[in-house]
Amino acid sequence: MKNIFKRAFALTFTAVFLALTLTSCHGSKGMKVFEIPEEFDTSRDYEINFWAKNDTNKTQVDIYKKAISDFEALYPNVTVNLRLYTDYGRIYNDVITNISTNTTPNVCITYPDHIATYLTGTNTVVPLDQLFADEKYGFGGSEVLFDAPTQEEIIPKFLSECAFDGHYYALPFMRSTEACYINKTYVEKLGYTLPEKLTWDFIWEVADKAAQKNEDGTFAVNGQKVMIPFIYKSTDNMMIQMIKQKGSGYSTENGEINIFNDTTKELLLTVADHVKTGAFSTFKISSYPANFLNAGQCVFAIDSTAGATWMGTDAPLSDISEENLVRFETAVMPVPQFDPDEPKMISQGPSVCIFNKDDSNEVLASWLFVQFLLTNDVQIAYSQTEGYVPVTSKAQNSDEYTDYLSRAGEDNKLYYDVKLKATKLLLDNIDNTFVTPVFNGSASLRDAAGQMIENVTKSIRRKQTVDDSYINELYFDMTSLYRLNRLTNVSGGTADLGKLPQTAVWLISAIIAAWVIIIVYVILQKIKKVKK
Repeated sequence: MKNIFKRAFALTFTAVFLALTLTSCHGSKGMKVFEIPEEFDTSRDYEINFWAKNDTNKTQVDIYKKAISDFEALYPNVTVNLRLYTDYGRIYNDVITNISTNTTPNVCITYPDHIATYLTGTNTVVPLDQLFADEKYGFGGSEVLFDAPTQEEIIPKFLSECAFDGHYYALPFMRSTEACYINKTYVEKLGYTLPEKLTWDFIWEVADKAAQKNEDGTFAVNGQKVMIPFIYKSTDNMMIQMIKQKGSGYSTENGEINIFNDTTKELLLTVADHVKTGAFSTFKISSYPANFLNAGQCVFAIDSTAGATWMGTDAPLSDISEENLVRFETAVMPVPQFDPDEPKMISQGPSVCIFNKDDSNEVLASWLFVQFLLTNDVQIAYSQTEGYVPVTSKAQNSDEYTDYLSRAGEDNKLYYDVKLKATKLLLDNIDNTFVTPVFNGSASLRDAAGQMIENVTKSIRRKQTVDDSYINELYFDMTSLYRLNRLTNVSGGTADLGKLPQTAVWLISAIIAAWVIIIVYVILQKIKKVKK
């Protein structure tokens, strides 16, 4: 009997130890709370690792490098190491991998949805509220060695996008939205006139007509063998915006998942109808919208305003060969709406967060560098590379930026007209932009939103039936694939199993099972003794 209890105790101790170990790896080990040092110790040297995203745009890389060089000239005891990524998702994955070993970068370009997941590690990301207000090193601080913006000079709507869980965890770096880049020449050739405000009904009608073919199999509108009238780059944005425009459920601030509803089903069935006609496809299925648009093989291409320099016949970053270019007039309009009098479009673009470190002076050096990224020289230079908008009124209202906006069409590089049209589109619609709720798991929900459109599009192209039954099964698959049932149930219930990793839950269950077996064994032994 004693041996049995010894073994049970050993099993229990081992399981508890493993569960606690796994739980700490899951993010509960954490770091001490960051406290602002009284003075920035300039007698010591610091290295800051800055992870940034770049789409092979050499001009943007040069701007990063110049910003780093200018910052290091002001703070010669600080070295900033730049690491470039081509995809935000890769930054996210690498950060997640490095949290458990406390090897995160000091500063990284990111999105609030990603930060919400980073926060599962205790004190991993530095809340910025106290830094904002610090008299010496905060916005407008007496010890800051450059002309940083004040908090009031950061566009309030953009700054509010970086606040969740009661704190600011990031600063906006650049902002963009989505635009519809249109082959106006083809729209008019098909017998239509672009409306003042773009609607979904108009896009679907024109796209369906553009999919019609001649008897020889070529498309009537372009005379080519290839035509995808409507291509959407980011299907997660597509779904999110349609849901928002419809006033339907997506999620709540506390993480309840509401996307799996009848309105979403209706939207997916509509997409399916237009995939059947050949009118619609996605970037993941067909490739970059800009390549088809510039080759005269697309009428409506929806992409970020930050992608404007790829769009149009004279696009400076066009990826297709000269002989495949087709000349056409490019119109730039806000994304289509269900109610054009109440426009709603997504606000996007990178933000910057700071990771906690054992050395508070190292964190303070990171904060100073992040502020430097908001100075006019960096903000204006970076915004000029794409259809981005500076995040400060200080930069937006400067003479340099005002002059830049006024020179659309002077050349096809710095003043490329499509890029400047896309920029002005966002400036004119800042009040019409929105962001989705941020919580641990909101990035997965965003992925699921887009994947539903991708799956429906693929299924139709494979001649599969997409109906109510298909959509119901799709909802189940998305909930399982993206583990949304681990966040909340689809009707908006509370999270199950707390925040423990699944392995820890299994181990705890094993402990309970072991003790149940022991108790049953003891009872049976006592019964045998009584019978004797």
